[in-house]
Amino acid sequence: MGKITERNDVKIYILYLMRNINYPLSYLTLNEIVMQTDLVNYLDFDDAFYELIDLQLIEEVYKDENDTKYYVVTRKGRMVAEELKSDLLPSILEKSLSMALRYLDFQRRGVDFDCVITSRPLDQTFDVSFNITEHGKVLLSTTLNVESEIQANRIKKNFFSHPEVIYHGSLSLASGNVNYIYDKQRE
Repeated sequence: MGKITERNDVKIYILYLMRNINYPLSYLTLNEIVMQTDLVNYLDFDDAFYELIDLQLIEEVYKDENDTKYYVVTRKGRMVAEELKSDLLPSILEKSLSMALRYLDFQRRGVDFDCVITSRPLDQTFDVSFNITEHGKVLLSTTLNVESEIQANRIKKNFFSHPEVIYHGSLSLASGNVNYIYDKQRE
């Protein structure tokens, strides 16, 4: 998928995601969702988000006990998102929404994840161990042995960036549903 750089496309993209997620999101959560897709850079997102507020296409609905503001798409914003979504490829919108929902599922469920790199001096390799748990129950626990520290750090970075993708990908491979992996490679 290519980057979305046109200001109006970025705004439409944000409106589309918020409208289809359909519950209040904080700025930080929405930013994390958008950054997961790697389609919009941070500065474009930030500018578009606050423009959407100024245009009354999204609005604050409440603040939590930590003063975090939560936003929803207004009625006017829903109409704009519906009318203009055809400017972006439907496949980009659908894949992005799917990624957002997977991310939110992990966040809402309170899933914890951790990754540790251990050096093995005898054979000069590295073990990369990662765990995903939900309320103390292990969802995924595995260790990979790799040849270099660079590769180990790449795996760790990718794991922390997309733990839900690692989990769903592992589950798909183990259950024989390789279409999930092939679909991810095409994105």
